[in-house]
Amino acid sequence: MAKRLTLYILIGMVLGIVIGAVLHATISDAARLAEIASYFAIITDLFLRLIKMIIAPLVFATLVTGIAHMGDTAALGRVGLRTMTWFVGASLVSLTLGLILVNFLAPGSGAIALPLPPSDATLGLDTQGFNLHQFITHLVPTSIVAAMAANEILPIVIFSIFFGVALTAIGNKAKPIVATVESLSAAMLQITDYVMRAAPFAVFAAIASAVTVNGLGILMTFGKFIGSFYFGLACLWLILFGSAIAVLGRRGATLLRYIREPILLAFSTASSEAAYPRTLEALDRFGVPPRIASFVLPLGYSFNLDGSMMYMTFAAVFIAQLYGIDLSLADQVTILLILMITSKGMAGVPRASLVVISAVMGQFGIPEAGLVLILAVDQFLDMGRSGTNVVGNAIATAVIAKWEGKLDPPESAEVEPHHAPSRRAEPYPPEY
Repeated sequence: MAKRLTLYILIGMVLGIVIGAVLHATISDAARLAEIASYFAIITDLFLRLIKMIIAPLVFATLVTGIAHMGDTAALGRVGLRTMTWFVGASLVSLTLGLILVNFLAPGSGAIALPLPPSDATLGLDTQGFNLHQFITHLVPTSIVAAMAANEILPIVIFSIFFGVALTAIGNKAKPIVATVESLSAAMLQITDYVMRAAPFAVFAAIASAVTVNGLGILMTFGKFIGSFYFGLACLWLILFGSAIAVLGRRGATLLRYIREPILLAFSTASSEAAYPRTLEALDRFGVPPRIASFVLPLGYSFNLDGSMMYMTFAAVFIAQLYGIDLSLADQVTILLILMITSKGMAGVPRASLVVISAVMGQFGIPEAGLVLILAVDQFLDMGRSGTNVVGNAIATAVIAKWEGKLDPPESAEVEPHHAPSRRAEPYPPEY
């Protein structure tokens, strides 16, 4: 019972690979394969739409509740400063590690025996407007309803912070609203339990769709690139968990057992957003107080996508290597700094990083057409970076809780989330 959902997700992944490979091997018509894959995609798209249906109200409710129970703005400022300090440090490590490894491993230097697309080919991505002015003004929503309708996490976070601070400021008058928002949070988590029962089917459909169209042979063609990137992710995981152990002690090593289901869900659906509700529950069982997790985790989905950021430097330099473009150290450092800014607020949904990469590549004469080449395997790359995003945000949240001296004793990691008693259902202690 304890590992039932995780087991079902694994079974869905294996079945998806097998059925997708069989279909790709037995059907030679590319149009027919694409049609079959589109049928599988219906299931995955429905599941991701259900997740999107949950995200906006859940982020709003949990973040407002967490801020309202901070007690004062000084505590909020302290937690916020520590959170952003960790995020900036983790972002620099992720981007720099990607830059170092792609130069050292050089996966784009004569590794792929495929003709390069014309340098004027495009993906048709809207890459305009990725500049400082657009980023800053986009922080503040013109309408919270519009931001929620579009699932724009960063504007929702900004409004929620204002709303939570206002509730703290008005004192006892806010109690009915806080109680209502807490009830909304509990209701959304219950809806999450219902939605997650469809996760194994969505995982099966996502994997089957990708393998049906591309086959397993595509992994061999891009083997060096994929292998290099996953080696980089493994290095990043070691750094992240090493940091967790340095701060949390032995508990840092056990965190992986608590977040294995959210990681697997993000990996198999290629969407870190899909794992957000489950990550909240896993951190709750690990001992992170709701007020900390509800504040740090939503910010992480805008400022701390470690896997995506590592991929952006990796992919940009890889494509430059394919076209024989020699980027100086100054160019590469500039790319890193630009990505450091433009990646913030990037949605935790499939393919979002491609838009950011495309916008930056044009500034350094790197043909956008290179993205067309790696698009065939981007699903497999997106799986790895989505899972890493979950790891990075979970570790960041646990570390902030430790720094605040609020990390509680953990519940059993073997209790299935569906049936685990949640601290979110209990009254907050007086100091909250």
